[in-house]
Amino acid sequence: MRNKIQHHFDSIAHLYDDRYDGTRGRRYHAHLSEYMMRNLVQGGRLLDLGCGTGLFVTRYIGNGGEAVGLDISRGMIRKAIERCPESDFTMASAEAIPFSDGSFDALSSLLVFSYVRSPEKMLSEAYRVLRPGGSLAICTLGKNLMTSGLPAIYHLGEVMRVRQVCVGAFGERYYHETEMEDLLRHAGFTGVRVLRCSFAHYGLIDPVFDIAKKVEPFVEKHLPSLAYNIFAVGRKPPV
Repeated sequence: MRNKIQHHFDSIAHLYDDRYDGTRGRRYHAHLSEYMMRNLVQGGRLLDLGCGTGLFVTRYIGNGGEAVGLDISRGMIRKAIERCPESDFTMASAEAIPFSDGSFDALSSLLVFSYVRSPEKMLSEAYRVLRPGGSLAICTLGKNLMTSGLPAIYHLGEVMRVRQVCVGAFGERYYHETEMEDLLRHAGFTGVRVLRCSFAHYGLIDPVFDIAKKVEPFVEKHLPSLAYNIFAVGRKPPV
């Protein structure tokens, strides 16, 4: 399955920014990135797991930090280097991070965790490479009524050979809040918080997206079960 995911992202690397750097996609990605930034150590050294074309790396270093990106897709890495030539990028799996213990102050994973085969192993590796007191922030697909039909739609898209980001049968996993909390605590993280975010999904057509954006703060606060994504944060205990 990893080879299938890797091949998919290699093949659509040139389309990726059309999704997340277009008008709606940029607003969608910026909203998720803001959640990440508020919960990560600022001005430190970040490792972005599943960095894609370097969108979040750009955001982090723009706030005075240093960032390293990691991705399994060579095509994505090439695009990331073009975007952020001042940063380092590595082609590797998040389940076997090729860095020494305590190498980073912060670790991010934006819309990637659902495709990881062994979340326990990834979180163990994340804990290992974080310095004591370092922070972890993960945004991933949440399980609810609105997302339950997506795997079938994506599988149909694969059969029809639709070339779009993440359209395909990749065995992605959708998480409940309690699942994410248990995973982070079991890995050793403390101060764990999990919530739902993002109601205005980039895939919504105009003017539905604009309407959803206006009510998004209310939904996230009062009707979080309708939000698409799970946001989880934790810290590695200080020595």
